[in-house]
Amino acid sequence: MMKRFTRSEAFLTAAGSLAAGYIRLVAKSSRIIREPDGQEAELLAEAPFIAAMWHGQFLMIPAMSPKGLDVKCMVARHGDGEIVGRALRSFGLDLIRGAGAGKRRKDRGGAHALRAALTTLAEGTTVAMTADIPPGPARQAGMGIVTLARLSGRPIVPVAIATSRFATVNTWSRFTLNLPFSKIAVISGPKIEVARDAGETELEAARAAVEDGLNLATRRAYELAGRDAAAATPVSAGGSVAPGLSLRAYRTISRAIHPAAGMFLRRRSQRGKEVPERLNERMGIASLSRPAGTLLWFHAASVGETNVVLPLIEALRKERPDLGILLTTVTVTSARIAAARLPSGAVHQFVPLDSPAFVQRFLDHWRPNMGLFTESEIWPNLILDADRRRIPLALLNARMSDRSFKRWLKMPGVSRPLFSRFAVVLAQSDGLAKRLATLGARKVISAGNIKFDSPPPPVDPAELQRFKAMVAGRPIFLAASTHPGEDEIVAEAHKALSASYPGLLTVIVPRHPERGADIAAMLEAQGLAAARRSQGAALGAETAIYVGDTVGDLGMFYAVAPIAFIGGSLVPHGGQNPIEAVKLGAGVVTGPHWHNFPEVYQALAEQGGCRFVTSQEDLIHTARALLDDRASLDLMRARAERTVSELSGALGRTLEALEPFLPPKRPTVAAYAS
Repeated sequence: MMKRFTRSEAFLTAAGSLAAGYIRLVAKSSRIIREPDGQEAELLAEAPFIAAMWHGQFLMIPAMSPKGLDVKCMVARHGDGEIVGRALRSFGLDLIRGAGAGKRRKDRGGAHALRAALTTLAEGTTVAMTADIPPGPARQAGMGIVTLARLSGRPIVPVAIATSRFATVNTWSRFTLNLPFSKIAVISGPKIEVARDAGETELEAARAAVEDGLNLATRRAYELAGRDAAAATPVSAGGSVAPGLSLRAYRTISRAIHPAAGMFLRRRSQRGKEVPERLNERMGIASLSRPAGTLLWFHAASVGETNVVLPLIEALRKERPDLGILLTTVTVTSARIAAARLPSGAVHQFVPLDSPAFVQRFLDHWRPNMGLFTESEIWPNLILDADRRRIPLALLNARMSDRSFKRWLKMPGVSRPLFSRFAVVLAQSDGLAKRLATLGARKVISAGNIKFDSPPPPVDPAELQRFKAMVAGRPIFLAASTHPGEDEIVAEAHKALSASYPGLLTVIVPRHPERGADIAAMLEAQGLAAARRSQGAALGAETAIYVGDTVGDLGMFYAVAPIAFIGGSLVPHGGQNPIEAVKLGAGVVTGPHWHNFPEVYQALAEQGGCRFVTSQEDLIHTARALLDDRASLDLMRARAERTVSELSGALGRTLEALEPFLPPKRPTVAAYAS
């Protein structure tokens, strides 16, 4: 019923009249500025020509056309086109019905429109048309307008109109509703001519010239109107989305909690979650000077993200020693890793709390030339304030779980404004790239997972030999990166396995080393002799479980253990990265909760490179099967190594994608000599 009504003659006539009346209201209530001087006379002298405009920016065209200029407008054959057509006719403008198909298979009357446009131009009437084609990408000129110019011999003139007051709709073209009582800027750019005998190369150059001319005219129109063009630019073309109510509320609340930050940080410090002497960094007060020159700011939350960006930082420092590097992290453990592994010339700071005052203080001091966030690190104030300062932002090795994606989808007023502010998002897979584009990311590249290229955790040869001597040939079972609730399961598994494997040593490496004391107390309460590495405790024959509660030793344990249960997976945390274990030769076992690393585990599963368990009993059975059947264990490890090797290459693709955002390389002495 509704569809029939909206297609009725009465509805279309009324809607067209209302649209025309609204356009007249905006025009009569606003002050008009034209550029260049004498624009109307210049356009009349050039006629007939092809007036090019972008989709979503054409509302005021009929009211701004020079008096005496005969124009026909190319309008698509759909319901909205009917309304637009009736509004245009009320201004005395004729129509050409039809449009290019773009990526759509359906015939939209493009061939008919081309023939009609050629006839119109030959008769001395100007043709007005949009240069980009639904459903996008927006602000990319198609070949249709260039073909029309070649066949007709008439020039293309880029035209843009902007108002100081407007509202936008988040369509593919970012439709802009110009508002009354504005300043209207009407811009016409230099004409673009296409030779009748133009070949493929010349046609592409003309298409690019139309695109550049329209973009330049559009930016100039918004500049004269006193507005930022990004606010009316489609996300796919580099625009940003204004924060919604929820995001504005977040900024207000985060500003209000500023006075309580000191107490909050001191309490975290007492629990070992902050470094007491570096609390000022969390309030945006730097403890180091800014390096001279271009500064790249990398941000990683914790250990996993830090391990992702360190190889990238090392590669950049090797290729571009002229670039300064700042790495910010959140956790104490990641700060220790940064201190041990950052290359010379790179500096570390704790990231400020996401409160506007702290963020502004941080950005005032460091003045980064680019911000590179890692995986799923989305801090609203950091992103919004960096974008406000025109700092290009990138999201590296981006990932997003099913649960997070669903949550972001429910908050478009938060997700679209934030993800649209990244100049580039480098996703771990094609599927993740689609998700991030859906959430508003304007340029998404499926670059792969950098973790496949990351070197394994460092292993100190002397410590490795010392540990092997202490183990003295005992069978070893490793539980790596465990979370609360898993240590008890591992303890029970140890009891069951030790009956079959006398002298079994189980090593528990908690994800957060500060839990070492609690784990040791739990083990002692169960009658299991435990030793903590952080305490320098001796590992004797009576030690049943060794708690690796130190930073930087996980690689050593992977290198020794034939089997590694990867934690965070028997509890609903989402799992931890198995690639480090694979690269150091440990057979991977994981629980059912591995959704944080789906591509990795799916690839390993397809090739038989890991084992999945669902319970304590399942873990015991699987560990026993692998320890008993060394040939199956060796085959699983070999398949895992091959899988990881085949999936590498993301580091190189990431460096290539970041290259356009970096300053040109400085010429070397050899270059000058040549």
